[in-house]
Amino acid sequence: MRVLNPLEGLDMVSAQSGRTSAVRDLLSDPRGGPTVLRIVLGTHLRRLREGCNISREAAGEAIRASHAKISRLELGRVGAKERDISDLLTLYGVVDPERREMFLALARQAGTPGWWHKYSDVLPQWFETLIGLEEAAAVIRTYEVQFIPGLLQTPDYARACVRLGHPRESDRQIDRRVELRMERQKLLYRPNAPKLWAVVDEAALRRPLGGPEAMRAQIKHLREVAELPNITLQIAPFSIGGLAAAGGPVTILRFLEPDLPDIVYLEQLNSALYLDKREDVEDYLAVMDSLCATAEPHGRTPDVLDNLRFLDGLKRSS
Repeated sequence: MRVLNPLEGLDMVSAQSGRTSAVRDLLSDPRGGPTVLRIVLGTHLRRLREGCNISREAAGEAIRASHAKISRLELGRVGAKERDISDLLTLYGVVDPERREMFLALARQAGTPGWWHKYSDVLPQWFETLIGLEEAAAVIRTYEVQFIPGLLQTPDYARACVRLGHPRESDRQIDRRVELRMERQKLLYRPNAPKLWAVVDEAALRRPLGGPEAMRAQIKHLREVAELPNITLQIAPFSIGGLAAAGGPVTILRFLEPDLPDIVYLEQLNSALYLDKREDVEDYLAVMDSLCATAEPHGRTPDVLDNLRFLDGLKRSS
C-alpha cells in the first residue's frame, strides 16, 4: 500500500480546492453554455472515479447503465440525470453536502439548451459541440484552404458556401443556416471576446464564391475585421509553396477554464473529429505554428487584400 507523503496530500487538497473554486466560477458565469458544462462535469467525474480506482463497468452498474455510457458522460458527449450523478457521487465517496450540490447544479445547468438550440432543424449534433466550444474559448486558431473561415464570412459569401455544401435544401433551410452562421459571429464583438487567429490560403481569396460582387464585399469585410484588436488575420500566398497543413482545414480552441484541455476540431463532410489527447494537440499546434511562421505577417494583410482588390479592378476595367 502506498504511503502518502504529507506534502503530496496538501498538494492534492490544494488542487481539489482550486478545481472546486473553478467550478463555482463557471456556474456563476457559464461561458459556452451546456457544452462546456458537460465537459467540465465529465472531467470531474472521471477524476473522482479514477481516484477511487473504480472501473467504468462498476460505475455503469451503479447507475444501471453500460460502461460506454460512463465513457460518453466523462467525455461530455451526453448529459445526465441528477439521480445518476447523485448515485455516482455516493459511489465515489463524495458526502459533503456543499460539494454534492455543486456537482448537481452543474448537471442541471448542463441540461439547459444553448442559444443555438433554436436552430436544431439545421444544426447537426456534431457541429453543435463546436458552437459551444467557440462560445467558451479564449483563443480560436484556424487555418482554411478552400473557404474564408465561417466566423469571418459575409452573408452573401456564407450563402454561396452553404448552397455548395447543401445543394438539395430549400431556400428557407439555406437562410436558416446563414442566419446561424451570422449569430455565431457575434461572439467576436462582445465584451471579453475570444482572440481569433486565422490563416487563410490565397486560394480561398481567389475563388469567387457567390460571384464577383459577393467576393469583393467579402474581401472588404476581411480588410475591416483585420483591424479589430482581437483578430489576427494572415494570408498564406501561393508563392510560399507547400504548407504543413495542406491536407485540410484545422481549428484549435484554447480555454481559460483549467478543466478544459486544448481541443482540435477537424471537420469532415457529414461529421467532425474532436481531438484532446495531449500528443494529438501538440502535433497540430506544431503544424499551426509552422503555418503562422510561413504565412504573411498580420501587418501585411491589408496590403495583400488591397492588392487583390486592385487586381480585381484591373480585370473589370479591361
